[in-house]
Amino acid sequence: MSIRGAEVALVAHTFPRQGLYVITRELSGAGQTVLDEVDAAIRGGAGVVQYRVKHPVAPLAEACALLALCRRAAIPLIINDDIELAAAVGADGVHLGREDDSIQAARRRLGKKACIGVSCYDDVERAVWAEQEGADYVAFGRFFPSQTKPHAPCAQLSTLCLAKQRLLVPIVAIGGITVDNAAALLAAGADWLAVIEGVFGGGDPERAARAFRKLWPAEPPPERA
Repeated sequence: MSIRGAEVALVAHTFPRQGLYVITRELSGAGQTVLDEVDAAIRGGAGVVQYRVKHPVAPLAEACALLALCRRAAIPLIINDDIELAAAVGADGVHLGREDDSIQAARRRLGKKACIGVSCYDDVERAVWAEQEGADYVAFGRFFPSQTKPHAPCAQLSTLCLAKQRLLVPIVAIGGITVDNAAALLAAGADWLAVIEGVFGGGDPERAARAFRKLWPAEPPPERA
């Protein structure tokens, strides 16, 4: 049994259709914690949270605390790379890169309801393959200079356009995204914008998240019967 307890269900059976996807960052010294930053971003309208810390001090405790935040907001928590950590805390899914375990391994460990995302860099064929293998969403990038991965190869807007034509699963764009450069990614076909420094780097994650949320049209009110 996972730490969350068997009575707590996954947020959703499928990955949400569009929105702001925030990714945690490495923090050092005093000031805001990862939990503080994520809580603020959720208040600002983040629709998915990914726990990504390469050298965590207490990953199990931190991931459990993040899961509680996400549960209260009814949004998914995705764990970067680590299938076992995702299983241990009962996260909603895992994000896999080229060097990580397979989609099938993640599905076997996490179950059919888990959300599995795959990094596809600038490779539409990899994304098509990932969708066929059961990925719930695919991610392309980096699109702009990135503090997190400064040496990663660049992805092209044309990749998003082609991916939109060929894929049914949601498409995530990542890499150096700001409010000022995001519109071109959405116009090219991105459904989600995955952001680290663009939300957490300015000192006010809630305000930054709200600014990003304005890039998507408001959902229409439900029709009256």
